[in-house]
Amino acid sequence: MKDVFSIKEAIQKTEYFCGYQERCHEEVISKLRSMKMDSEEIDIIMVHLITSNFLNEERFACSFARGKHRIKHWGKIRIVSELKFKKISQTLINRALKEITPEEYAATFHALAERHWETIRESNVLKKKKKFCDYMLRRGFESNLVYDKVKELAT
Repeated sequence: MKDVFSIKEAIQKTEYFCGYQERCHEEVISKLRSMKMDSEEIDIIMVHLITSNFLNEERFACSFARGKHRIKHWGKIRIVSELKFKKISQTLINRALKEITPEEYAATFHALAERHWETIRESNVLKKKKKFCDYMLRRGFESNLVYDKVKELAT
């Protein structure tokens, strides 16, 4: 890989980078930095990507929330913290969470919880409950949901 890119080459590379997967501003900026672009060039390229609709933070946030919930079965807490880590604004985070319907969220939660409960090979009920809760909380589900579900499953 060569070290110096013209703005035109960098635009082509980042258009491709944004074209095959939704990206947040932070990812593109770090890609441009790795291409050794200076902040003025980065600004020019970012403006081009945004005006050409290659880069859209709202579209990214919504697609991220949908994908992580449907494919990785993440809860809202984990999705929110990952989006914050990617420097997405709270307004966009709230909009993205609306992509997941309460019905879909509940269905995913219950299916994942029941499936995971069955896979835990632990004879000690307290240890089994702890393993279950740790797993579900790591997935980013709300603690009240997790604790209610563990009570239901353990009976």
